[in-house]
Amino acid sequence: MTYSISKTWTFSASHALDHLPESHKCHRLHGHNYKVGVRLSGSLLEADGMLVDYGDLNVDLGLWIADTLDHRHLNDVMEGPTTAERLAKFIWDRAALYDWGHLVTSVLVQETEGTTAIYSPGRFGLA
Repeated sequence: MTYSISKTWTFSASHALDHLPESHKCHRLHGHNYKVGVRLSGSLLEADGMLVDYGDLNVDLGLWIADTLDHRHLNDVMEGPTTAERLAKFIWDRAALYDWGHLVTSVLVQETEGTTAIYSPGRFGLA
């Protein structure tokens, strides 16, 4: 059987999409209260009946998000355009480094209430 879990974190950060024309509003410095969601899928661990302990997700990725992204200027943290799409991939790449990283099926980045980007390499058919 396959199970899926997800964990969500929030952080606030600024950025500027300076690759866009100066007339575009996102070219200017601005900020968002981001929401990040990570979904994992796989088989349960027999000993504890969990896919991954949510506490482990918090200690690993949650602390990294707080230390690396929260109240930062994303242009100083990432190379290239700091779009939601690229931020989702940036977080995916970090999540892949943890013991549970092979279970990550997607990373969602919500910039505003109405704008969301999802990164998934398509391993599990997520469109």
